[in-house]
Amino acid sequence: MALHIALDAMGGDRGPEEMVSGAILAVRDSAPDLEITLLGDEKRLRDIMAAQRVSSSRIHLVHASQVVAMDESPFDAIRKKKDSSIVRAFALHKEGRADAVVSAGNSGATLAAGIKLLGRLDNISRPGIAGIYPTLKGPLVMMDVGANVDCRPLHLFQFAIMAAAFSQVLYATSRPRVGLLSIGEEGGKGNILVKKTHELLQQSSLNYIGNVEGRDTFQGEVDVIVCDGFVGNVCLKLSEGLAEAVLGMLRDEISKSMKAKLGYLLARDAFSSFKKRVDYAEYGGAPLLGLKGNGIVCHGRSSALAIKNAIRVAAEMARNRVNDRILELLSADQALQQEELGAAAASAPEALA
Repeated sequence: MALHIALDAMGGDRGPEEMVSGAILAVRDSAPDLEITLLGDEKRLRDIMAAQRVSSSRIHLVHASQVVAMDESPFDAIRKKKDSSIVRAFALHKEGRADAVVSAGNSGATLAAGIKLLGRLDNISRPGIAGIYPTLKGPLVMMDVGANVDCRPLHLFQFAIMAAAFSQVLYATSRPRVGLLSIGEEGGKGNILVKKTHELLQQSSLNYIGNVEGRDTFQGEVDVIVCDGFVGNVCLKLSEGLAEAVLGMLRDEISKSMKAKLGYLLARDAFSSFKKRVDYAEYGGAPLLGLKGNGIVCHGRSSALAIKNAIRVAAEMARNRVNDRILELLSADQALQQEELGAAAASAPEALA
């Protein structure tokens, strides 16, 4: 049975040309059961495909007359622009005509469209965005990295479950090590949110190793890091900026002397490998977890390579049924979550929102 990915071809800073190029790379390098549907201005997409000499029968078009701009209010956009490429992509998923959605457009609108059209997984309070980081020992999943800036302990607890399930399925970590991002390793460190979440995670069936600090992120001693979306987004942007700055510093230093240039020539393969390890394009995008479906949010400036890899991850999420694993892990700690829900309701009814 074919696996269908709906690609928002109008999203992203580089325009639909880059989206089409990413789709071409994806079908070229994927299993023959993968098919891609491009959502957007059909005439423009046909012209781009003709210019790029696309002949694959595995790339299809669905017309969408509207586009959600990067600076638009997410909820206003999906309410007013029902024929936008983002909304139409999730509509295909809801109708069963796509198995996953990939978009490099407005991330807030992408998440909002996913929630509105697909809904949340049973017993998930808030879907979120998971970021993938390279470490010294393998990929790290951090959640949330921007969807939920104000969180309750139960939300962070469920982020841990969803990220652990993703790590298990996508990276074959049999029992992912889960850490809680804080300002110190001691359990008593952190704000009220972190302390309460620490207590929940200690009681859970997850492989919780305790608090971790920011410096632990890239060491590879943990597979999942949990935080709220405000902190996670700062970490994401800081990491992207650091990677770009380090590469820029290396180029600057290499250009200063002939000896450095000769050294670069001798170590060129090592530099290329390093650049590939820290390049966000190699990881494709950030998975949307907690929806009744599969979605990937890509960086606004995603290249064709990033789009190709995002499509690959989306296909793996659908093929390996990540949501089934999330539901299994949720059920293992159902009593603990119900207890936390009851305590939150008793202290403040708005805590359930």
